[in-house]
This record gives sequence, C-alpha cells and structure tokens, in this order.
Amino acid sequence: MLFFNLSAFYFFYFAAVGVYVIFLPKVLHDIGYSTFDIGIILAIPLLMKFITPFMFLKYIKLDKNMFKTALAILLILSSLFYLTLENFYLFLINNALLGVCLSLILPYLEVTAVSNLGKEKYGKSRLFGSIGFAIISLVLAKFLTQPYVAIHFYLVLNILTVIFALLLLKFDMEQKEEEKKIPFSFLKFLPFWLSLFFMQISFGAFYNFFTIYETQHGISLEMTSYLWSFGVLCEILMLYFQAPLLKNNLLNIIKFCVAITTLRWLLLYLYPDSLGITFFTQSIHAFSFGLYHSAVIIYLFTLYENKKLAQQFMYGVTYGLGGFIGALVSGAVYGEFLFLYSALFSLLSFFALYFIKKV
Repeated sequence: MLFFNLSAFYFFYFAAVGVYVIFLPKVLHDIGYSTFDIGIILAIPLLMKFITPFMFLKYIKLDKNMFKTALAILLILSSLFYLTLENFYLFLINNALLGVCLSLILPYLEVTAVSNLGKEKYGKSRLFGSIGFAIISLVLAKFLTQPYVAIHFYLVLNILTVIFALLLLKFDMEQKEEEKKIPFSFLKFLPFWLSLFFMQISFGAFYNFFTIYETQHGISLEMTSYLWSFGVLCEILMLYFQAPLLKNNLLNIIKFCVAITTLRWLLLYLYPDSLGITFFTQSIHAFSFGLYHSAVIIYLFTLYENKKLAQQFMYGVTYGLGGFIGALVSGAVYGEFLFLYSALFSLLSFFALYFIKKV
C-alpha cells in the first residue's frame, strides 16, 4: 500500500508541476502579462524554496503538524489562483507563498520514501512522477482552449496530491529526541552543496532555452518535442532499473553523473545541428537527472541526522537558488556559447566533489 500511495503522490505532484512549468507561462501571456512580469512571477517561488529552509534551522520544526498545515495552505493557494490570476501583485504574493509550501511537502515525503522503500524501490516509485509530468504535457495541450482550463487542472491535481500525501503520514518516521538536538551544519559539507548548486546552474540553459536553441539550429519544433519526450523516457527507464547501481559508492556515482553531464553540454555546444548527437545527449538525461537525483537524495540521507531539513536544503539550493541563477545566467549568455557555459558550470560541480571529506 505504501508503494502505491507514494507512487500516486509522485504522479499527481509532478503532473501539477507540469501544469505550472509548461502551461502557466502561456496562460499568463494569453491574459496580457509581459515576458518580464512572467519571469518575475516564476522566479519568486524558486527564491522562496531557497530561503524557507533557513527558517527551520532554529525557529520552526518540520513535523507532521507543519506538514499538514502546508498541505492545507497548498489547497487554499491553488484555489486563490482564480481570484489573483489577473492581478500581478496579488498573484506574485500567491506564488511566493506557494513556493514556501512546496519547499516543505516534497522534502518531507522524500525522507519517508527513502526510509521505507530503500535504494531498491525508491526509483521505481519516483518514476511515476516523470510519467505524470509527461502525460500532463500531452493531455493538457489538447484541452487548453482558454486560460482557466489550466487552473482547473492545477487545482484538481493538487487536491489528489494532498489526498495521497495524507495517506502517507502513517508511514512517517518521527525523529528521535536525541537526533533533534544535533545542530544542522550547512558548512560541514559545503563542497557538496556547492556541487549541487553549480550542477543546477548548468541546467539553466537546458530547461529554459533547449527548444529555442535547437529550433534555431534547424531542428523542427515537432522533432524537438520528440527529443524532450525521449529524454523523459530514458529518465524513467533509469529510475526503474537503477537499484543495482545504487548499491555501489554513492559519491562515485554522483561524480560519474556530473562528468557525463559535462560531456552532454559539450556535445550540444559542438554539434547543435546534429540530430543523432542531440538524441544521444538526451539519452544522458538518464544519468544527469535520473541516477544523479536518486544518488543525491540517498547520499544526503546518510550525511545528516536531521534528514527532512537536509532534503529541504537540497531542493532549496538546487531547484531554488540554482534554478533561479541558472535561468538568469543562461538568458544573459544565450548564443553560440550557451552550452559551453553550461559545461563550465558542471565542471565546477565535478571539481567541488573532490573536496568532500569522507564520512
């Protein structure tokens, strides 16, 4: 039952993420927002994901009550989309608070997933998130006849996310009292956090400009969509079959994933108009996201006693601050050398890993 509920949670959570990431920019553009306004609105939740974990160092505790509060607020904020969508400032506040909620929910349940499923089954459950993201990208595109259709989908998916999240609470392992007293040291493993940060910056070009980059180099929009789908398919396959790999040294796995990601960006820089090589680079997504993400989640689980806070910081430092900076940098340097810059950032990520002290 745990595996089913957790897989369903991942499916609906990342399907909702798909609505937000893929379709919300179009919705905002259709109702008259400028690209600058859209950029600010989408950047605010990323910053909040980074800031929020710092509030939990001393002043707040991420326990079951806080988790249930975050779920309730998520539903309220999703409903408020209907009232705030057409007012820039109200919608900006709504999204800032949404970023806070989302920075609590997924990290909390990632600990439950790793604690109960272990290395063997974690990936097989997490892959349903990728499936949900892929399916919503195909389904909603056919139904998005007017802006508020996307908001309908977003609310329904978040309701289903909350239902399955609540069903998972009985599997949560509360921290022991002695573990709660151990202070969380962000600086103790600073090289690892820097590696996570630089790795996510390197993805800024891919997540924000891959479609534009490839179409400007002669690859059709339809074929580019197939490239995206192929990358997700490779990611899903890795998540399903990765368990034997995760039995090896996790830090070495992370190093390999970062190294092959550097190769991925270099190939995109050198051969942007080669369809065969671009498909090959998309196959590397199995390692640079699928295997990398799982190895990082599990490795962090072994580093810190305060495991929920560690996961909060992981999402805050990577998808929060790293995603925000990555978007800004890739937009500033967009051009012929876009993915060369990505390769340099992933190379910095790789070098940082060699300064990690053995635990």
